[in-house]
Amino acid sequence: MKCNGIDVSSGASVEVSFERAITIVDHLIRPLNDGIFIAPGWIDLQVNGFAGVDYNSATATHEQIAQSIRAQFACGVTRHFPTVITGSPENMTAALRNLASAKESIAEGAAPGEFSAMEAFHLEGPYISPADGPRGAHPARWVRPPDLDEFQAFQEAALGHIRLVTLSPEWPEAPRFIEKIVEKGVVASIGHTRASASEIADAVSAGATLSTHLGNGTDAVLPKTANYIWEQLAEDRLAASFIVDGFHLPAPFLNVALRAKGLERSLLVTDAVMPAGCPPGAYKLGEVDVELKEDGSVRLAGGSRLAGSALRMDHAIGNVMRTAGLNLREGVTLATRNPARVGRVPYRQRGLNPGDRADLVRFRLDESTCQLTILETYLNGERVFAANP
Repeated sequence: MKCNGIDVSSGASVEVSFERAITIVDHLIRPLNDGIFIAPGWIDLQVNGFAGVDYNSATATHEQIAQSIRAQFACGVTRHFPTVITGSPENMTAALRNLASAKESIAEGAAPGEFSAMEAFHLEGPYISPADGPRGAHPARWVRPPDLDEFQAFQEAALGHIRLVTLSPEWPEAPRFIEKIVEKGVVASIGHTRASASEIADAVSAGATLSTHLGNGTDAVLPKTANYIWEQLAEDRLAASFIVDGFHLPAPFLNVALRAKGLERSLLVTDAVMPAGCPPGAYKLGEVDVELKEDGSVRLAGGSRLAGSALRMDHAIGNVMRTAGLNLREGVTLATRNPARVGRVPYRQRGLNPGDRADLVRFRLDESTCQLTILETYLNGERVFAANP
């Protein structure tokens, strides 16, 4: 199979030949003038649900999960980390087991290998701060300290697919927990925390390498110079993910955070939940009632606190370009190479080079609005989305 476009990384006109992996990238002598770009497919490390499907629900059918994956293909996402949040041990285990069962199966009507879009799983909690503010929308009654035995049970239910864990270093058990999961190839991320400077330093020394949706899941008021946001921004060994939907982060903070972390240590996540891609109304995030508002924000039912997002990754790329003044190559890097590296996606599955996995997206860019329009998405060399002509 072949497709062509302007390589986002180099700006060159290329024709890509591929089956499951890219075989040849030919540079075309005559530049393309149709304005179609080609890039590796987007990678989203934090997706709680999508298109009316809650990944925290053990009753989501394989076909429903497949439908949510197809909806993400239409956004250019080829790999994502289904995310399970804080809940009872029984519910979290059941949700992980259900996702793992889907990942290992083929649903009726699903394309071969479609479930491989679930690259790995993200466990966000339950080992987070119990404090109001940092806890975010996670249910307080199920927050608990890190427990290696429980995590191993979660990992067994997930058939070994948990690759990212968000936790708070404020628990005394955190450094040893981080050391042990990192030894097993799991990425430890700091998030939903009220940790002190020394606790954050200990977590990083133990092997933590990421800050989850930095700037969110925090207290409303913080000391102006000594707080857990500045500590993470200043720590060069931590990459950071950001939710750029226009609700979670004000533009000045986003700009400062990107400068502090540097583009090489920054990545985009959607933190999408069940109502992403759906009409406004009432939905679920695990056991929590949420509401998709008319303005596009997702909030706790009956309140104003944000509870995940309805963000699409193609919109996140356009938003960060427009808000932070990034060019297309930089914006795409925050949704491809950086999350691949941070999420330990195997090396040959990260780019647009011979031998790389044939996960591709073709799209147009409106330079005046920074809006991306997805035309085609390929997963493992198979076209899984095509826009209507």
